[in-house]
Amino acid sequence: MSGQFEATVEIDRPIEEVFGYLADGRNDPQFSPRVLRIERVPETPTAVGTVFRSTVKDAGVKTAREFRITEFEAPVRLRWTEVSENSVSVTEGGYDLEPLPGGRTRVRLHNALEGHGFGKLLVGVALKAARKDAPAFGARIKAAAEAAIPAR
Repeated sequence: MSGQFEATVEIDRPIEEVFGYLADGRNDPQFSPRVLRIERVPETPTAVGTVFRSTVKDAGVKTAREFRITEFEAPVRLRWTEVSENSVSVTEGGYDLEPLPGGRTRVRLHNALEGHGFGKLLVGVALKAARKDAPAFGARIKAAAEAAIPAR
């Protein structure tokens, strides 16, 4: 079983700055409480091929995650795939950004989840939880981006 969840949010900051903030996955702990630590490899600006290594905590269980950037089209499109082996993984995720009047930005986040082995039994629960949290997740992204990017 597999499936997708998504969230859409409008951020009161310009698209180039929002893209830069989101493209630096080291900012993820600011809006994703499940991310305990994260690093970028190599330690250069994000580009296709960049890997983000993290430790996350889901349902009380810590796991190591690695995501590789597969598409980088500033400032409108960013894609990733999970390259680590976990029971539930992200086969494709991404951000789609759209400029809005007044220097605002619409962001659509999406992740496709897939279960492997025992994870095939867990992926439905993971999807249900992610879909339920999606509006709050979008709100956390908005709040974190607006706090991190100075208003003009």
